[in-house]
Amino acid sequence: MDAAATTILLGLSGTLCLQVLFISMTIESLRRELSRNGQLRFMCGLENDIPPAWVYSRFLKKLLERPEYANDIFNPLVSELKKLIPGSGEVLAIDGKAIDTNAKSRKKEDQLPADGRRDTDANFGVKTYRGKLENGREKAKSWFGYKLHLVIDATYELPVAFSLTKASCAEAPQAHQLLSKIAKVHPEIIKDCQLFLGDRGYDDGKLVSRLWDEYKIKPVIDIRNRWKDGEKTRLLGKHTNIVHDYRGTVYCYCPASGKQREMVYGGFEKDRETLKYRCPAKHYGIICTGQDLCNCSQGIRIPLAEDRRVFTPLARSTVGKQNTRNVQQ
Repeated sequence: MDAAATTILLGLSGTLCLQVLFISMTIESLRRELSRNGQLRFMCGLENDIPPAWVYSRFLKKLLERPEYANDIFNPLVSELKKLIPGSGEVLAIDGKAIDTNAKSRKKEDQLPADGRRDTDANFGVKTYRGKLENGREKAKSWFGYKLHLVIDATYELPVAFSLTKASCAEAPQAHQLLSKIAKVHPEIIKDCQLFLGDRGYDDGKLVSRLWDEYKIKPVIDIRNRWKDGEKTRLLGKHTNIVHDYRGTVYCYCPASGKQREMVYGGFEKDRETLKYRCPAKHYGIICTGQDLCNCSQGIRIPLAEDRRVFTPLARSTVGKQNTRNVQQ
């Protein structure tokens, strides 16, 4: 490829990035903005003339036919940023982003052929959020289009890996695929990563287990309440006066008075893969009338295997009480 062609391709790529930044900008509005803004043309790598609209259409068509070209551009940039930015990749976060399309939804029997003039791949997606509306229903967003699954460096807010799917695609399976992709293409990032953040859409026992078992990454993934019987707490293992809630917060009951107290988190033992919890009476100097009768007054250890979703290397009860930087220490 000669220098002129390289310059044109760089200019096209640079100007198309503006569409991502301005979101609703069309090709024609993009060309109008470039025609009046010389500084913007310079920043995007355009030297003189602005490419006509058909050049953008053909460029995007070729790029869609060969999506690996986008990865060939993206992955070296991620590797270069990893080298240049100290501490990058230590805290990763994942989320899904709804992408609307202006195409009309059609029934299968009414689908028109894919001839480049219409969108035939989009479908409907729904994403629920924490909290409820006034009528008691869950907060939810529905859209027709696609979903962008994105892993970023949570400290510097820079992308690390991505995938684009139909709107109806579940988030947890994509997290597994992106994790495998990062481990293969950017092993240095996986090696340095300490925390992996995600919302309830990624509440998957296999994902939580894999992060620690394969990569020694501590998952910080929000959890759904899957207890359908209305229980607020459940007995922990063989203990008779120790319970936990669905978020992994551990409580003890005084054998004498029956008073409930939250046990004190004492840290994670990596070699044993257990969470330590201390007696709250001893830790805070509280008078507990049943301390002599309690067989947990010396503290307890909870193995991760008790419930891999609920009990994670970074105890869920600590998340939100200190920031991730303190947690790493």
